[in-house]
Amino acid sequence: MVAEILCVGTELLLGQVLNTDAQFLSRQLSEMGIELYRIETVGDNPGRVRQSVRAALERCDLLITTGGLGPTEDDLTKEMVAEELGLDMVEDAASMARLNEMYAAWGRKMPENNVKQAWFPRGAHILKNARGTAPGCAVEVDGKIVIVLPGPPYELTHMFAEEAVPYLRNKLGYKIESRFIRTIEIGESDLEMQLRDMIDRQTNVTIATYCSLGEAQVRLTVKCPVGDDPAKYLDPVEAEIRERLGKYIYAIGETDMPHVVVGLLRRAGRSAAVAESCTGGKIADWLVDVPGVSEVLVEGHVTYSNISKERTLGVRHDTLEKYTAVSEQVAREMAEGLHELSGADYCLSVTGIAGPGGGTPETPVGLVYIGLKTPRGTQVEKFNFTGDRYRVRSLAALRALNMLRKALTDIDEVTISD
Repeated sequence: MVAEILCVGTELLLGQVLNTDAQFLSRQLSEMGIELYRIETVGDNPGRVRQSVRAALERCDLLITTGGLGPTEDDLTKEMVAEELGLDMVEDAASMARLNEMYAAWGRKMPENNVKQAWFPRGAHILKNARGTAPGCAVEVDGKIVIVLPGPPYELTHMFAEEAVPYLRNKLGYKIESRFIRTIEIGESDLEMQLRDMIDRQTNVTIATYCSLGEAQVRLTVKCPVGDDPAKYLDPVEAEIRERLGKYIYAIGETDMPHVVVGLLRRAGRSAAVAESCTGGKIADWLVDVPGVSEVLVEGHVTYSNISKERTLGVRHDTLEKYTAVSEQVAREMAEGLHELSGADYCLSVTGIAGPGGGTPETPVGLVYIGLKTPRGTQVEKFNFTGDRYRVRSLAALRALNMLRKALTDIDEVTISD
């Protein structure tokens, strides 16, 4: 099946809104084994929308549109799709009832223009919107499928996963399943070299490597008949990769380092606290994004200035004078002072120079020390990161959490799954 994506919205053309919808849909289609040939963006102009729909359907089997489902006059995606397919618009009673229920629950009278959100091309399969007022729809005519989705990413991602994916799977007759193996402390090129022979001889299970900030992933993908168990194909390949990569693997599945660390802390019944200088609260922010973190995170401090390090964490003035704030000694005293302050089992500290200024030959931009006080003692690691301020801060936060991850369990037992 060949697909195209048509993103509707003048705000996208003007650069006022970042088009994350296209990125999300591209990845989802790839994982479903659907070939994506083209992505187009068009403004809120009825003629141009209809022209783009017509041109796309001459080239592809599946067209996915985003945006243009709102209540205003320039929200005309459904209408233009219907016109191009030669279908009239009809009201869907269930969608209208839900709109009325939503506004009643809000204690508001529904504006007249919202009524159009319950109208669809005749014969359309309605895609429920659990996060907004505008349902989507899927229309099939002469072997061509058009899926119409809302523009807001919060609504689109949920609707696609919960409504559009099951609809498409029924049309495909097969299913695609992917499994991610997440690694750290190994670059993508080294990762690929470790797996080169497996990649060269891959068959039904395809192996691909990807690089993201501070880590690399291996994606395993299998295409199999509906009703077949993808695990019987994926498990043996995963087992061989585990054997080769071992200590570099920190998780399996759609997860990330903060979720892994919080999961390990909860499993161990241990607590943590963080003291951050150059990362400026990034570690605490990442951890607080994880549900259930309140069970394990005691507190977090941004001790950016030397005075704050002294006053809050008890770092000695003499240590700061002698070694400077960016030093192994200060990272150690920050972690140990945080332990005295919080009583947490595991205390992380980070101090460094994020740049772009402030570096010297002795303490260059990107130099970071990370301290960790554990029940077994205190350790400090030195890192020299490269890149801009965002990159240095993000890498420091990631490596700090990785230190905590490794301290929480033996290296051979660190991998967890979704």
